[in-house]
Amino acid sequence: MSTRVEPDAKWARRAWLRALERTASIERERDLSLPLLIDRLADQYAGKLALAAPGSALTYRALAARAHQYARWGRAQGLRGGETVSLLMGNCPEYLAVWLGLTRIGVIVALANTHLTGEALAHCLRIVAPKCILVGARYAATLTAVRDRLPPAAIWVHGDSGAGFPDLLPVLAGVPDEALSTTEAALPDIDATALYIYTSGTTGLPKAAKVSHHRVLQWSQWFAGLLDVSPDDRMYDCLPLYHSVGGVVATGATLVGGGVVEIRERFSASDFWRDVRDSECTLFQYIGELCRYLVNAPQRPEETEHRLRIACGNGLRPEVWRPFQARFRVPRILEYYASTEGNFSLYNCEGEPGAIGRIPPFLAARLPVALVRIDADGGDPIRDPAGFCQACGPDEAGEAIGLVGGDAQRGGRFEGYQDAAASDRKLLRDVFVPGDLWYRTGDLMRQDARGFYYFVDRVGETFRWKGENVSTAEVVSALSAIPGVREAVVFGVQVPATDGRAGMAALVVADGFDLPVFRAAVAERLPAYARPVFLRLLPALAATGTFKPKKQELLREGYDPERVGDPLYFDDPRVKAYVPVDAAMYAALAEGKIRI
Repeated sequence: MSTRVEPDAKWARRAWLRALERTASIERERDLSLPLLIDRLADQYAGKLALAAPGSALTYRALAARAHQYARWGRAQGLRGGETVSLLMGNCPEYLAVWLGLTRIGVIVALANTHLTGEALAHCLRIVAPKCILVGARYAATLTAVRDRLPPAAIWVHGDSGAGFPDLLPVLAGVPDEALSTTEAALPDIDATALYIYTSGTTGLPKAAKVSHHRVLQWSQWFAGLLDVSPDDRMYDCLPLYHSVGGVVATGATLVGGGVVEIRERFSASDFWRDVRDSECTLFQYIGELCRYLVNAPQRPEETEHRLRIACGNGLRPEVWRPFQARFRVPRILEYYASTEGNFSLYNCEGEPGAIGRIPPFLAARLPVALVRIDADGGDPIRDPAGFCQACGPDEAGEAIGLVGGDAQRGGRFEGYQDAAASDRKLLRDVFVPGDLWYRTGDLMRQDARGFYYFVDRVGETFRWKGENVSTAEVVSALSAIPGVREAVVFGVQVPATDGRAGMAALVVADGFDLPVFRAAVAERLPAYARPVFLRLLPALAATGTFKPKKQELLREGYDPERVGDPLYFDDPRVKAYVPVDAAMYAALAEGKIRI
């Protein structure tokens, strides 16, 4: 029997009002940053647990004291406001103490992705020009491997690594843990950059997005209001702390509400429900793929023995939403849409399955968001004869854009990237009136008659085939609902002597996967132009640290059997069946001998 909670308009309105009330305090007290707020909370909660992980924990008082040590150590190293320290460390309570302490003295902390190696890691470190790099002992060898590609920077290791870098821990032990006075170190401006958080780099090298002290507090207080966080709450956080969701939203929202953050190094589908139950967590911060993994996992008795009251996150696809909520008896799901660099967010407080959010009428004027028609081939907005963009109608897919405003009254802030040119590429000018300025999300959405927004695809990932626009996200949704399909990635590939791009799906499938049954199910669920022409069956899909599938290598390899060792299939119209792609078949397709 389904345990889905019916949409609750009263709960949703209360959630919005709580969020607005909590964030209003930011403008009233502009000298307050999150590090200073943690000091206040340390006075209030003292010995109450703040951050917990297997083998380590920090109370509110201990977190504040440890942050003070990092602040004083940074000053002693000569670090000053506006300079950058790169942090390459795994998930642990100490991670928060590092950036809270260093941002207190105005240093910008760049949260490096611990999954990166080689040139990708070197690129991320170079673009922020760090004065100092703090590295966890586990990642010291990874850093050593790229050291000759980096500009000069002091390197300190957190723990004994044997890599020849000085160990920070014994030095830190001798640093006083009292808070710095304003005469010792001026308070950073609320609008100054606190963190660099990197984009995932799924389509190219990562960019370093600027996150100000204001945004850190905004995210923390806003989500604390939406989730109604109290000191009785415990947040299960198994997402990377180098990411905005796992490292700021989940942690900041819980801390400002007086709760406990249960930090885990990584996600484990087999251990998840037992760990959530045993740690008595009431909140869970998800990314949609985590929920899919859980739904696909074998049933366990502990999966309904938890105390979760809300699962909060983004990317929960419609085909996963209802099974996830019903099977695991999660009372409420708070899905939202946001990006690290974005200037607006959407929140689905009503629990409408599949929707990424809506803007309530009382906030519509303050948060202008629009959907504009896009040329599917070039990815550029379509303009009318007067040169202005064209707004989409109800249920018509278009790129979501947000008005860039200079104050909190109308429009959202766009803080951009460390790279000014990359920032400029995200802006759209003269959209509806001369001189207006909007932020481009790069995401295609549609809005229904009730005002709910639904994610459609990324701009550039929609492709044309047989004269029709094909949304990769919508095809993934359809394929993922077919029995036997565990995971799916969809993209378009070029085929000689054809116009547009043919659909290709890379699938992870269960034992006993049946191609004819799959093909019949595809025909029931998708129009002819959207059905995958090519299939690739993989044992697993490579993903980024935030569980986004890596498409670029799949795209490069395409359906070439000489480059792909996995089983490849072509939906051959001559026999109306998926047949293996061997060298002869590939040659026939390349020469245009088979009509698709």
